[in-house]
Amino acid sequence: MAAALYLVATPIGNLEDITLRALRILRDEVTVIACEDTRQTQKLLAHYEIRKPLISYHEHNEASRAGELLEMLRQGKSVALVSDAGTPLLSDPGYRVVAAALAEGFQVVPVPGASAVLAALAASGLPASEFRFIGFLPAKAAARRSALESLAHYPATVVAYESPHRILDSLADIGEILGERHLVLARELTKIHEEFLRGTPDEIRSQLSQREAIKGEITLLIAQSEEKERIADPLAEIARLQREEGFDRMEAIKSVAGRLGVPKREIYRLAAAQDSNRQGKRHPQS
Repeated sequence: MAAALYLVATPIGNLEDITLRALRILRDEVTVIACEDTRQTQKLLAHYEIRKPLISYHEHNEASRAGELLEMLRQGKSVALVSDAGTPLLSDPGYRVVAAALAEGFQVVPVPGASAVLAALAASGLPASEFRFIGFLPAKAAARRSALESLAHYPATVVAYESPHRILDSLADIGEILGERHLVLARELTKIHEEFLRGTPDEIRSQLSQREAIKGEITLLIAQSEEKERIADPLAEIARLQREEGFDRMEAIKSVAGRLGVPKREIYRLAAAQDSNRQGKRHPQS
């Protein structure tokens, strides 16, 4: 069998949350396992009595390690890439080696499983048919506030990671910039102390402020705004999004419809009528 790079999802907390396929691949299909923290991955492997060589692959050595892993693939050795928890490449290193492997024609095989993003979204009670995952909120206040401002009119649920020592500041910024938006804070997913806090930014911040310490991994979900933006000329805004933001036609129509709070088909009809009118002017009847 030709060498392949396997992207293997691992548990985000509960060690039972790993697929039978993932265990088989880690045990039988690969020569080496590349992981963020060899100590963390070793705990998982020991639990399932898997003995396999480990190589560290994290944000500080990604550039050099990608070349080493690619050389292993060239030698016919299959490689598994895992993160400390969850699905590789989601706010974790891995892009370099995936891109390099694909560029040289090697197969890249996703082995799906646990994901904090999807677990939190499914249990949040917020609309999940469309969402935007933005990774970790920026650590610096100015950058964080700028990011939140850009999300003010996003027409779907937003999912972000946040650290325990920054969560109070982030909640304060969300309250100030996004207002009384409904939030869901998911903490320690799948672990013994798993919890969901639901409410406005101020309500959740008040609950957390009463604790001696805030610990654990946090996934934050932000509901879309109930207030709809006023756009004086929807067709002009569609043109602006295409010209300045690089949106394609349908992306621009969808964005404007969401911000106005109207069905996409209504904006599409306006745009189609404009296009038809322009066509008529270019080809007048003789």
